[in-house]
Amino acid sequence: MIIFPAIDIKGGKCVRLLKGNFSKVTEYKKSPLEQAKEFLNLGFQNIHIVDLDGALKENPVNKNIIKEIAKIDKIKIQVGGGIRSLDHIQKLINFGVDKVILGTAAVNDIEFLKSACDKFYNKIVLSLDVRDGYIALSGWEKQTNILAVDFIKKILNFNISRIVYTDINKDGTKTGPNFKETINFSNLAKIPTVISGGVSSIDDIVKIEKKDAPNIEGIIVGKAIYDGNINVNELIKII
Repeated sequence: MIIFPAIDIKGGKCVRLLKGNFSKVTEYKKSPLEQAKEFLNLGFQNIHIVDLDGALKENPVNKNIIKEIAKIDKIKIQVGGGIRSLDHIQKLINFGVDKVILGTAAVNDIEFLKSACDKFYNKIVLSLDVRDGYIALSGWEKQTNILAVDFIKKILNFNISRIVYTDINKDGTKTGPNFKETINFSNLAKIPTVISGGVSSIDDIVKIEKKDAPNIEGIIVGKAIYDGNINVNELIKII
């Protein structure tokens, strides 16, 4: 089980949103670079980073910050937000990013997703941000009528490294992840899947480790760390 502490970047700062609402933003004191270094010093080697500005503008915005984080020795970062072209992907990989997350562009253009998977072997992560079972795009502001379980059937033969499955209604709420829906999805996809949204305590992480969920690869932890609901020193012990 990989635990991914999350860094969401907006305006050059670490922030967390409530249910993906850009009008409900909490800012934190540490810079993204400082926070990444702190996570590494605590013992976390995998970090989930989202360029929220990039997601809104459909073009990576906080590239310089991501580049500096990628330079940190012994750290693996997966990065998403506004990535819309093979050139965007190539630049991030050149920075030293471990995996690149595609969301809106992948759903809107399946052929682009396939081309990215073919060109960048084992580097592409598919992000599915889901609200009541249906995929949302463009920083969660555009709601589609595409069921996540229907979409995944179209791309099962693609070389997708992993899927990040985010329950938008849970994100930032600290009310516990949507285990049932995510596990059911992972069983259908049969692709390593990362749970995202709603983690409230270490108990949530222990619960998923105890479940029969062979395709669950990891879990993303965000607001519960920043707000002190999870003691990171205890969390690192269960990695």
